[in-house]
Amino acid sequence: MPVGGTDSATGQDGAAIDQAAAEGELHGEGSDENKVEADGNSELTLRALVTTKEAGVIIGKAGRNVAELREQTGVKAGVSKVVPGVQDRVLTVSGTLDGVAKAYSLIAQTMLENPITPQSMDGVAPAGSIATVRLLISHNLMGTIIGRQGMKIKHIQDVSGARMVANKEMLPQSTERVVDVQGMVDSIRVAVWEIGKCLIEDAERGAGTVHYNPAARLTAGVNPAAVTAGGMLFGDRAVFPRVPRTGHGADFARPLYETAHYDPERDPYLQVMRTQHISIPSDYVGCIIGKGGKRISEIRRLSGSRISIAKAASDDSNDRMFTITGTAESNEKALYLLYQQLEIEKSSRLRAGTLVNEEAQ
Repeated sequence: MPVGGTDSATGQDGAAIDQAAAEGELHGEGSDENKVEADGNSELTLRALVTTKEAGVIIGKAGRNVAELREQTGVKAGVSKVVPGVQDRVLTVSGTLDGVAKAYSLIAQTMLENPITPQSMDGVAPAGSIATVRLLISHNLMGTIIGRQGMKIKHIQDVSGARMVANKEMLPQSTERVVDVQGMVDSIRVAVWEIGKCLIEDAERGAGTVHYNPAARLTAGVNPAAVTAGGMLFGDRAVFPRVPRTGHGADFARPLYETAHYDPERDPYLQVMRTQHISIPSDYVGCIIGKGGKRISEIRRLSGSRISIAKAASDDSNDRMFTITGTAESNEKALYLLYQQLEIEKSSRLRAGTLVNEEAQ
């Protein structure tokens, strides 16, 4: 599978580990009291990004490959429907931790045996048979995988032999990021098992994840005029397409709101009030609140959700808890806007740090 433009967090590169460590400190790990002990029989749903051509290989002729995958591993597996004009599709695998890890290693093997890109001129597969699986990981769970001072990601790479590359940016209209796992087939199995274990044990931090929908590539999700330099996704009009989430490939069938007889006033999914919690590093809370509370007020207005912020950090991770209450749709809008502002501020600080370093040289 292809590798996108990313920042690596690898055991082979000391500078990359330092960057991963910094991000681990930024997002923080969940407190031990909220974690559950995971084993091979623990249930897990793990999504990955594939291209349309890769999806065809994974499914196989008449669905043969995916049927064999299910039979060998006991997982449920499916690929999102094709979105015309978009190459992205989402692979969803659900089952036991052991089953999901084995399934991804078998998928990697299938991709190696049926390469999308041409092999070398003499028809021999590339040396080392390195495969890549592009996992979709909640932005709020990145700290869980990276760990304090980058120790967790280093451990995963050491025990598996795989290389992990984390993309900085969230995918459009979502709070998911791509983590490439590169290595031999068995290395991918071990790495996915270790990653899955982290996700299961710190699942509470993933609550409220806005899943990536490939259809978001067609519409950026907001009026372009709403994006201001150094500002937020503000404006009178903001469109956030909603797709009911079940965690399976069928999530990405034609959205309910596009059907002829859809009435949002009667959609129970939209009307049920729910409360979600996310953690934001304390030193970023001010930029989200804004001067005189202007930014957080605008997020509340655009999303329709009630948002409250803890006055003090919740634990030794130095994170502040944000409590978001509203319908599923309004909460998704709120989460998207909160994370968007966080990313804008992170990019701004990174640019400022780069300029300072250049001036010092």
